[in-house]
Amino acid sequence: MTDDLRLDVPTRRREVVFWLASATSFLLYLHRYTWNLIRPQLQEEYGFSNTTLEALGTSFYATYAFGSVPSGVVIDLFGAHLVLVVIVLVWSLVLPLHGVTGNIYGIGAVRLLFGAAQTGTYPALGQVTRTWFPRSSRTRVQGWVASFYGRTGGAMASVLMGTVLMGSMGLSWRAALFVLAVPGVLFALLFWVLFRNTPEEDPHTNEAERELIRGDERTGQEQRGVISTRQVLRNKSMRVMVVQQFMNAGADIAYTLVLGSFFLSLGVKDMKDLGWIVSLPLIGGAVGGIVGGYLNDWLIPRVGSRWGRSLVGISGKGLAALCLWGAISQPTPLRVSVGLMCVKFFTDWTQPTGWGTCTDIGGRFAATVFSIMNMAGNIGGLVMPLIFGPLLDYFTTEIQFEGELKMVTDFTPMFMIVGTLYVAAGFCWLFVDCTERVDVATV
Repeated sequence: MTDDLRLDVPTRRREVVFWLASATSFLLYLHRYTWNLIRPQLQEEYGFSNTTLEALGTSFYATYAFGSVPSGVVIDLFGAHLVLVVIVLVWSLVLPLHGVTGNIYGIGAVRLLFGAAQTGTYPALGQVTRTWFPRSSRTRVQGWVASFYGRTGGAMASVLMGTVLMGSMGLSWRAALFVLAVPGVLFALLFWVLFRNTPEEDPHTNEAERELIRGDERTGQEQRGVISTRQVLRNKSMRVMVVQQFMNAGADIAYTLVLGSFFLSLGVKDMKDLGWIVSLPLIGGAVGGIVGGYLNDWLIPRVGSRWGRSLVGISGKGLAALCLWGAISQPTPLRVSVGLMCVKFFTDWTQPTGWGTCTDIGGRFAATVFSIMNMAGNIGGLVMPLIFGPLLDYFTTEIQFEGELKMVTDFTPMFMIVGTLYVAAGFCWLFVDCTERVDVATV
């Protein structure tokens, strides 16, 4: 084969980028979802109330939410490469600090720093998928990166930390956090070496691959710049997305913060069992994200971008709410977990829809647009635990069990609120038009 023919065949550097982006998403959730097992350990060791624990859990979302927009602006200006290297390294080093102190202010400070370190990840990955992948396959890629590998990382957090490190190997939860931090540090160094911001900057891509990625867009040749939050929010669909994401993420925060304690309340005591039972709902989310990505790309050529994305959002949230009201009434922890797996399957098949809508609306300012939606979601993640914590304490009663007084919490009222938020988020998708771009006047 001649050199000229080889130049006509696209290189496959985008596949390396896909695996780097997927690993980043996996580590993000792997480290974040360790809180599901940290929370009950703190409650056991220090006797913290649900209100205190939810305040500690949600402090992560204070910096995570309000750091989103500044991080999006930085990414749009300078690209994702350096930003992702720094934040993966920082959050991996911060993770073991959760076990350094039992003082609520010390743990709160660690949670704030942890949130600040993770905040730019998905705005950066949103920019990566837009820059490195053709429009025709972008939503599928986002489904794999954000949903499948992200949720798989969350599922593996309880399996690796609980079932393997604490259950089988007998490590303390503090030692387990140190072990889990090591892959993050090593990956940050690998990412620094292998990734470049655009195909044009990567010496391992040829013009055929760059042309395949660009298609009829100008992704690789656009100048970087900034757009104001005010200008983004002039877009009506973007304003609806902000409300939708607040309710969506506010509902899903239950799976991040209280799932371990919830299954402990149902009678799951062995750490080996707790690890995999907590993981099942997140595995459902991982699979749902893949289905949602393919469903988007199948619907869009048939009904157009506007309804191709909105129909996935409406149906996913509605089905999730129906499944939730069935799941929490199941008689055994395993059947509850399987029910919640169905819930997460449907709610998370909307995640690639949200990503795709941000890239469609944002154009060359996709990272900033995504960061605004991400901030709205994480304000939901900040607010709802402050409601859930006192609610759980209100429905906690003291009972006599085998001669001992025990505190028992009813989680059903919390899950009823979660289901209501799903319904409201699905309703919002009726009013989202992803074809209305924020950058039309500025390109």
